[in-house]
Amino acid sequence: MMDFEAARTKMVENQIRTTDVTSHSVLRAFYSVPREAFVPAKAKSLAYIDTDIEVAPGRYLMEASPLAKLLQLAAITKSDVVLEVGTGSGYAAAILSQLAGSVISVEVDGALAEQATESLSSLGHDNVAVVTGELQNGYASEAPYDLVFVNGAVEEVPAALLEQLRDGGRLVAVVGYGNAAQAKVLVKEQGAISESTYFNASVKPLPGFGKIKEFVF
Repeated sequence: MMDFEAARTKMVENQIRTTDVTSHSVLRAFYSVPREAFVPAKAKSLAYIDTDIEVAPGRYLMEASPLAKLLQLAAITKSDVVLEVGTGSGYAAAILSQLAGSVISVEVDGALAEQATESLSSLGHDNVAVVTGELQNGYASEAPYDLVFVNGAVEEVPAALLEQLRDGGRLVAVVGYGNAAQAKVLVKEQGAISESTYFNASVKPLPGFGKIKEFVF
């Protein structure tokens, strides 16, 4: 029987702390959430390896290090209302639930949403609500949000997600694909959006975020 607790400690010590993650609240959340509860049964023994884990065809649980770095960048507080875009199996939502006041997480795949809801509620993460919908549309009915966290790489950030930020709110996303993709924070101030780039991050793409191809005459 695998010692998941030891594996979890090792993940935090060797994969997260070594990549400049120093936020106590982020480290605490990664220590406390059982990653093995959010991977398919056949992959449980691999729950703590330092790579992305497929949780459904074409959908992945993000590697721990980039996820922790993005969440540190998000500077989440207990008063924040967060929209997570791309629930997947619910692991990032579970981490977010430890950091934020409340979390709405939107997922396009109904089966994944159901599974994530079960996993989250069985672990007592009762400040998270998983809803189904197109990821690029966000979830306007609960807006505005203090933070929109995009759980995967996107080609560009849709205007709809930025519209759902409150004034002073921020959006954290990895923009671009492959090794050239960059972690960005977009901040909304008096309706205007400013953008800062922080580090390169190779994470798996989310579905539904391709650029709209423009006609060339």
